[in-house]
Amino acid sequence: MLNYFLATIKAMPVNDYVGFTFFVGTMAMMAASVFFFFSMSLVEGKWKTSLLISGLITFIAAVHYYYMRDYWAEVGDSPTFFRYVDWTLTVPLMCVEFYLILKAAGAKTSLLWKLIGASVVMLVTGYFGEAVYTTGSSPALWGLVSGLSYFYIVYLIMAGEAKKLADKSSPAVQKAHGILCKFVLIGWGIYPLGYMIGTTGWYDFVDVIGLNMDVVYNIGDAINKIGFGLVIYSLAVSKD
Repeated sequence: MLNYFLATIKAMPVNDYVGFTFFVGTMAMMAASVFFFFSMSLVEGKWKTSLLISGLITFIAAVHYYYMRDYWAEVGDSPTFFRYVDWTLTVPLMCVEFYLILKAAGAKTSLLWKLIGASVVMLVTGYFGEAVYTTGSSPALWGLVSGLSYFYIVYLIMAGEAKKLADKSSPAVQKAHGILCKFVLIGWGIYPLGYMIGTTGWYDFVDVIGLNMDVVYNIGDAINKIGFGLVIYSLAVSKD
């Protein structure tokens, strides 16, 4: 593995900033996974599952980034399919984190399935708009459906059922819930920018920014997936 990464660095063109973000993303996700998995032995039993989920999220992402970096290096195109496979596995797991930290406050599995269902719809429709129906107004329409699913998740956690449960929880859980909500509202808000850069539609003006959508997605993944886990870790070691 070490030889692979050393070879990757040597083979990477100096100006390949996209490939560089894939490489850094792989390393960051791997390091986070090791940290979360080893931290499980340091926390109380009720938080072990939450930390396990955090480790799985970053581990799954690390594996996909490993392959996406190779795909980018060999094909020179965005690994859209692999990215959505990654998201379809990791984003629902991020939603599971809300259920786990609110379980003590009475969270029911119905909330879990609402969050998971909305996240799947968000991702499937996003994939349709970015990789399947890519002509005319289709990307914008599929993006709209994906966006509505996203805002339904925001509603559930910031004003709906999850918010009400959080208000009945301990101060530490309330704080963690609030930070996770900010990640969803602000951190997840990075992804629509990548979507607009990578698809056609009325938002073609985004191209003037000069960003590559993979760079936007890679930054978003690192912030959100690792950040989610660090919030869970902070809650787990708070002795709450």
